[in-house]
Amino acid sequence: MHRPGPGYLFRKRGPLLSVSVEEERDLARRSQAGDREASDRLLRAHLAFIVSIARKYRRYGVPMNDLVQEGSIGLLHAIRKFDPSAGARLSTYARWWVRAAIQDHVVRSWSLVRIGTTAAQKAMFFHLRRKMAEIRGGPDSVTGNPMTEERLRPVARKFGVPLKEAMALARRAAEKDRSLNQRVRADDPAEWGDRLADERESPEDAAAGASADRFRRGLVAKALKSLSGRERAIIAARFMADTRRTRGAIAADLGISRERVRQLEISALGKLRRLLGRKGLEAI
Repeated sequence: MHRPGPGYLFRKRGPLLSVSVEEERDLARRSQAGDREASDRLLRAHLAFIVSIARKYRRYGVPMNDLVQEGSIGLLHAIRKFDPSAGARLSTYARWWVRAAIQDHVVRSWSLVRIGTTAAQKAMFFHLRRKMAEIRGGPDSVTGNPMTEERLRPVARKFGVPLKEAMALARRAAEKDRSLNQRVRADDPAEWGDRLADERESPEDAAAGASADRFRRGLVAKALKSLSGRERAIIAARFMADTRRTRGAIAADLGISRERVRQLEISALGKLRRLLGRKGLEAI
């Protein structure tokens, strides 16, 4: 399939064409046979048709040239599938293909994170944007996410998606990606990145946490010394090793029965619980 390059339809290629039904059918057959000139004539004849669909998506911040370009690719896909003998005009058949190609491009351009892959998700994206525009009073005034859980519930039911998924899509649809280096306002040198909270642990909290860990390790070490040699070996193998060993394997190593291992384990845990308490025992 011939794929037009960037700006193909906006380069000077002569006046727009108008084709009759019979000529359109003939051009479609020739195009499907690989005639690039026939494809070119059909594209030029349908430029106004593509532009009329592309105009409906200008508010999504995608350059008009790109929208028309994607629409032309959709038309080429439609030409390849078009049945000239079916009796319908190419524009009637191609409308869905052109609109789908433009919508796919808008969704892909909206965010670096993919916000919709299924047909239902893509349809819901455009539905949410329209709803947000209505709530805010127009497409240019949509800021933030006005879609509450109460408003999203019927939308999720309508498109057959879980509410959680609808809420995530609404958050992505509320605004396009914004560079962290972009200024918050033109008259303010502050950048959006300056407003991000530092989620790292503070030095004071890190020091306090390290001190608490050392204290707990000291208590555990002291408590383990109160156990017998067999008890320490069983606790270490059962709870402190990277791979927890079975009582049967421990019994074979110590030369005792599996039941005796179980009894010693219960006894050792009881001693540790009395010395360390429940929280201290969980630190082992």
